Amino acid sequence: MSGGVDSCATAVIVKNMGYDCLGATMKLHTPSGGQGCVTDKDIDDARLACDILKIPHHVVDFSQDFDKFVIGDFISSYENGATPNPCIECNFKLKFDKLFDYAKSQGCDFVATGHYARVEYSDKYQRKVLKKALDLSKDQSYVLYRISGENLNSLIFPLGNVLSKSESRDLVDKAGIPLGAKKDSQDICFVPDGDYAKFIEEYTGKSYPVGDFVTTDGRFLGKHKGIIRYTIGQRKGLGLALDHSMYVVEKDLDTNKVVIGDTPDLMSRELYANEVNLSAIDKIDTPLRVFAKIRYKQQESPATVTLENGLLHVVFDEPQRAICKGQSVVIYDGDIVLGGGKISQVIK
Repeated sequence: MSGGVDSCATAVIVKNMGYDCLGATMKLHTPSGGQGCVTDKDIDDARLACDILKIPHHVVDFSQDFDKFVIGDFISSYENGATPNPCIECNFKLKFDKLFDYAKSQGCDFVATGHYARVEYSDKYQRKVLKKALDLSKDQSYVLYRISGENLNSLIFPLGNVLSKSESRDLVDKAGIPLGAKKDSQDICFVPDGDYAKFIEEYTGKSYPVGDFVTTDGRFLGKHKGIIRYTIGQRKGLGLALDHSMYVVEKDLDTNKVVIGDTPDLMSRELYANEVNLSAIDKIDTPLRVFAKIRYKQQESPATVTLENGLLHVVFDEPQRAICKGQSVVIYDGDIVLGGGKISQVIK
């Protein structure tokens, strides 16, 4: 229980389903200024909700694990020219690993969270599978693809079946929990002001050297302020006087150059992904037709996937814009998540 609307609504639903519940709040990371992943105020809100629902409340300190697995991966990814997704790492390493272990230690049979997704039995795949939420505008199946098939058997996502965020707020209000108007959390919770480069520099104590902006044919355009400040597809904030819109299309770590190009230079059809997790299927022996997506806020596109030496090879029917190393590719069969992996190579 994060102290937000969604986790409170989840607690209301599972208690009404007749489960004997325990509320657990993960203490993660709070930067200076008091804002962060789960603040003291959030913990107080979660405790209040549990008191109203008459269920015990536990606080579990995962701050060291969060620093190591989530923030550590976040910084390493940017330093190595990739663009990380810390929510996926947090879900994988903490919520559906460490928290599962804690739940088992407390004698719990299931873990319920406020994610907008569904876990249902599939006749086609003869197992429980991860599915999109009914409210596709809130669907979070993309950031949950790394959950193991084994853990899916012990998961409950009650909000996957609600039809809107307002329905969740109504559930909280009707239960007498005074948190229904609380705002949603932001994307990168440990970077509250959105300046991830400043966060990295302050956290590591490092400074990142300036370098050259160059065009795809090597022409010098100006100086950049440190390679960690730029992501593939970025157009704003470059500080360049250009006669038309241009984008970051490549980051050359060996030369510390940021390559600027036009829209066609951003387009790619092929990628490889490592750290592969398959949940609805056990293996990919032959080319498989799927729908795939390369970022959270994107509609999936038709593609063909194969598994080669432990790497997921994805070939899209149509070129995709700004595929980024470090992001994840997730593959679907309709509304069922088949699996996915972390993008390690983009083929131009």
